[in-house]
Amino acid sequence: MTEMSISREDWSLHRKGYTDQARHQEKIKEAIRDRLRELIHDESVILSDGQKVVKIPVHALDEVRFRYNERKREHVGQGDGGSRPGDVLGTTGDEDGSGQGGGPGELPGMDIEEVAVSLEDIEEALFRGWSLPHLERKEEAKQESETDVFNDVRKKGLMSNLDKKRTILNALRRSAHPAGTHRFQISPDDLRFKTWQQEEREEMQAVIIAMMDTSGSMGKYEKELARAFFFWMRRFLKRYYEQAEIVYIAHHTEAKEVSEEHFFSRGESGGTVVSSAYRLALELTETRYSPQRFNIYPFHFTDGDNVTQDNPTALKLFTELIARSNLAGYAEVSPYARKSSLWQTLEKIPKERFKQVMVRDKTDLLPALEAFFLSSETHKVG
Repeated sequence: MTEMSISREDWSLHRKGYTDQARHQEKIKEAIRDRLRELIHDESVILSDGQKVVKIPVHALDEVRFRYNERKREHVGQGDGGSRPGDVLGTTGDEDGSGQGGGPGELPGMDIEEVAVSLEDIEEALFRGWSLPHLERKEEAKQESETDVFNDVRKKGLMSNLDKKRTILNALRRSAHPAGTHRFQISPDDLRFKTWQQEEREEMQAVIIAMMDTSGSMGKYEKELARAFFFWMRRFLKRYYEQAEIVYIAHHTEAKEVSEEHFFSRGESGGTVVSSAYRLALELTETRYSPQRFNIYPFHFTDGDNVTQDNPTALKLFTELIARSNLAGYAEVSPYARKSSLWQTLEKIPKERFKQVMVRDKTDLLPALEAFFLSSETHKVG
């Protein structure tokens, strides 16, 4: 029987190479998770529409190495001798104090390298555990889509489908067997291949009604926060909910359904009548997106600066909209965390299918997204 041996040049099959690669990837994931709050409001990332590659600092891998004792000190790190647990065996600095502040030291610092990560890398960390809450099956609207499903592991197949991990584990088990050669080799019997099958998957129809205040009180900073929120919402939906539709509504004293491009680039002007947006959203659920056919999710982003006499009307219309929705969200931008009269009016709405979040600055953007989409329900993604 012909056997395949691992060569020294084939580093990908060596344990050290695989382990270091896994450690490096984990360091990158940790760095992304630690910087999520900064990355998601980066204007250059948002405006890049998925083409941006971001560089983030990552601690370099520590390499095992021996350090020569240039001072030739005795009794430092020895195994035999009179030292006992708790004794100080040596110090890291020099007797003259160099390397302990106040002057140049001899010891190397921690290596930091910049690693380029794509938008997909950020999404993988950001969307973990997200879902559309309270998603339901709608009898009148069932969409079918094709998806690749991991099916089985077999001994024969295409090399492109080779399952390297299972192949190596099989070789290790055989080599470690008492009747084995105790020499690590991969034979054809060790090879394992993944098989895939295309299946039809039922999709549940959903529509997200994105409403954004574009009045004069919404300055550049407030607009950036709103745009960042809806940008990541859109990326999440397009990645995990192919059948979900997004309707964009921009409003000041009047509300209009606009294109995606217009929604993300519209300037600020005019006063604010919030009820105009809720009225238009409600009309859409009556004419185009019936609750019998669609899961409905309206989300509104505003600074809360509404005409006071409009608040009762806004409350009435939003309450009607929520009754037709799976979940509704209201996000208010307020640098000083002051609740507007509109916020206080909407607080009267029961919180079963309604969530309110306060966004003071860029660091609140991630908690706001998680408040709406992070879920422990069984259909969560990531």
